[in-house]
Amino acid sequence: MEEEGKSMKFGLGKIKDALKGGAEKNTETEKKGWKEETDSKKGKENHNIENVRSCPENSAKNCAEIDAEKHEETEHDRVGEITMETKTSEQKSEAELKNKPENGPENGSMVPANRTGVRKTGLIFFPAFDWAISPTHPEREERLLYTRDQIFEEGLMDLPQIAEYKPRLAECRDIARVHFCVPDIKAQATVPHLIAAGSCLVLADALMRGEVKNAFALVRPPGHHAMTVAHGNRGFCNINNEAILVEYLRKKYGIRRIAIVDTDVHHGDGTQEIFYNDPDVLFISFHQDGRTLYPGSGFMNELGGPKALGRTINIPLPPGTPDEGILYVLDALVLPILEDFRPELVLNSAGQDNHYTDPLANMRFSAQGYAKLNEKLAPDMAVLEGGYAIQSALPYVNTGIILAMAGLDYSCVKEPDFKPGMFVQAARDRQILEGVVATQLENWKNRDRLVEAEVSKHGKFYRRKKQIFYDTDMIQEFQEETVRMCPDCQGYVTIDSHAHRSINDTRIFGVSVPIYSCDSCQAEAGEEYRKRLNSPEYEYVYLQDKKADEYRAYNTRKKQETVY
Repeated sequence: MEEEGKSMKFGLGKIKDALKGGAEKNTETEKKGWKEETDSKKGKENHNIENVRSCPENSAKNCAEIDAEKHEETEHDRVGEITMETKTSEQKSEAELKNKPENGPENGSMVPANRTGVRKTGLIFFPAFDWAISPTHPEREERLLYTRDQIFEEGLMDLPQIAEYKPRLAECRDIARVHFCVPDIKAQATVPHLIAAGSCLVLADALMRGEVKNAFALVRPPGHHAMTVAHGNRGFCNINNEAILVEYLRKKYGIRRIAIVDTDVHHGDGTQEIFYNDPDVLFISFHQDGRTLYPGSGFMNELGGPKALGRTINIPLPPGTPDEGILYVLDALVLPILEDFRPELVLNSAGQDNHYTDPLANMRFSAQGYAKLNEKLAPDMAVLEGGYAIQSALPYVNTGIILAMAGLDYSCVKEPDFKPGMFVQAARDRQILEGVVATQLENWKNRDRLVEAEVSKHGKFYRRKKQIFYDTDMIQEFQEETVRMCPDCQGYVTIDSHAHRSINDTRIFGVSVPIYSCDSCQAEAGEEYRKRLNSPEYEYVYLQDKKADEYRAYNTRKKQETVY
């Protein structure tokens, strides 16, 4: 790998010279007017970054603490081999922690710091050395190793605008806040999964404390195909890092209105499903047309549940769409909707498989295009998703995104074979994109009328049936989702899920209470959970009470309940 890596360098000096020249852009003054500043005390100065090559094994409670079993020791031993350098924002003095309000319904949420004037970009690298679907699978550690070598060699990590953070493990409660893991969290979330999710939470804390102006989690395994129910791996994903991040921000910091912009070439069907009935989360995904690519979804008529219609915006792109087409959609559709929605935070599911060399898709995006997209979108935080051109795309794309987020000149970041104008938007495809933009702008404009009309069609409950295929683990799942059509809140959700495997079948029942639900829905949902505990047709019954931050999993065969 070292020999191959030599041919990837940008030509030592190009980036370094640009950075020495102080080609820094004043991104703070260029912030869009729709970005709402959280009003609170000014954040503390960012801490000094120290170089240490070790991964945290004890920085957070591991799921294995709940039920310590055989594989825990070997996984933890392997995690110790990971080399990361810096200190985590979780490493605070006891005195500091005592002065922080505890997260919980009694004491309320922490208050986000004011980030005005903060200039640093937070980064975490987590290549997950000990996790892969198979040794030759496209989703493997090399996805980040080439990028890490490139960025360190070019000296980006030494810049005063960059603050590198150390990962930590997510807790079981962080996972249970989003997923019904079958049979339990440990079965679906390995230690690398917990570190990838935990890394996002470390950066979320740094962002909310005002230590950084924005952040980029360069982590794997990815997560945006993982849905509420997790029976196994689908689309290379077991748990959803972005959704875990959203619910963490809501519970710990009281953030309510969040926009997620998914720029992966594959439709972010897992993230869409998790927030489909939530009017406070705007989900926008532009991706290669689902008629031509996995997962075969993400069409314009997928607009959200009855009380959240118009809060899901899908933008199917014709195969072969270049920079010009994607940036047109961003300018004409995505940015105007974001300006109107006025989110407290903008998150980017930063998939990089729209690149023209990616082996799993058919798009024509470049590293320059990705950097411009990031600069225009100006996300508060980006989380890596897909991207499988390990040598020809990822080092360049990631470098461009980091420079754009840090407000630095990225004009010299180009692939060796890239020439301006080599990909041109076809006239027919431009017409298709103009039609998509017009349709979705109309849907957004009429969202309140759409909600009113749809809600009037349903009585006390709204039901829909779904079929979900787990392409990695070859599981066919059948679901019936029921949403309580509450007049006072978005209503609780129940999911009856039946998974067919080659060896055995599993049926589960899950009850989910939104964080901003009314007391009546919370009580009714709790009763739904208790009623199912003695139902012989279900092997597992789950309660996800986000309002109380209480999570339960009941094994009906063993008559055992786990409380997270």
